[in-house]
Amino acid sequence: MSDRRQPPPVPERLAADTVDAHTHLDACGARTASEVAAMVDRAASAGVTRVITVADDLDSARWAVRAAHWDPRVFAAVALHPTRTAEFPEPVREELAALAADPRVVAVGETGLDYYWDYSPPAAQLAAFRWHVALAKSVGKPLMIHDREAHEDILRVLEEEGPPAHVVFHCFSGDEDFARRCVDAGYVLSFAGTVSFRNARDLHAAAALVPEDQLLVETDAPFLTPHPFRGRPNEPYCAAYTVRELARLRGVTELAVAAAANRTADRIFGLKSVTEPTSTSANE
Repeated sequence: MSDRRQPPPVPERLAADTVDAHTHLDACGARTASEVAAMVDRAASAGVTRVITVADDLDSARWAVRAAHWDPRVFAAVALHPTRTAEFPEPVREELAALAADPRVVAVGETGLDYYWDYSPPAAQLAAFRWHVALAKSVGKPLMIHDREAHEDILRVLEEEGPPAHVVFHCFSGDEDFARRCVDAGYVLSFAGTVSFRNARDLHAAAALVPEDQLLVETDAPFLTPHPFRGRPNEPYCAAYTVRELARLRGVTELAVAAAANRTADRIFGLKSVTEPTSTSANE
């Protein structure tokens, strides 16, 4: 096996526990409760002690909710990814709404707009995004946004619809100016391994200005593995690499970043008040 296919080494444990605020455990290869537990065990050994596994379609939404009921360290977010919204029939909406109300679901996401890929027309994406904004408000949970080359339309829809109490820009991809506009609006910015890429100067500047109470850390695993392991398989434990890079960019300690992201996750997603899992069967 070449180095490009080998996962990065599990790093030394962080100085403080933190949360991977956006990952896809199913896409990382976890299917059963025992596989989920093993993946989160690896993350915990690096100080990433809780994870939010995020859906991008109805099947993954169903799975994410099951996984969140298998392990108390796992929470779910459910939505239809913007690239999958070309068709969004009423039965899918009804089931997503029911899943979003599950006590182990802590956010509606990932939803938003993606103008990079041509899988769904902009009009369909906009309609679906507005529906998800309304859903987040109706269930009283944060909105987790996917924003790819759609900054202005994202902000416009949020202003027109009225945002829910908490809005998280997953895998923040804007520059310093856009980050400042989001921060001023009260939104939370979540940084993935992209912030460690050496050519991501605009993102570096954005990461340096975000107040610690509006900062989250994520992997978006299995994608976006941090430097110097870019292109290799990603898992939640790799959030520790991103924490250390954020600390360098912000001129603070890793303890400060890890602890701040942990506090923000607790506050935004209400993790400490989430009902305990109802099932731990490895056969489900």
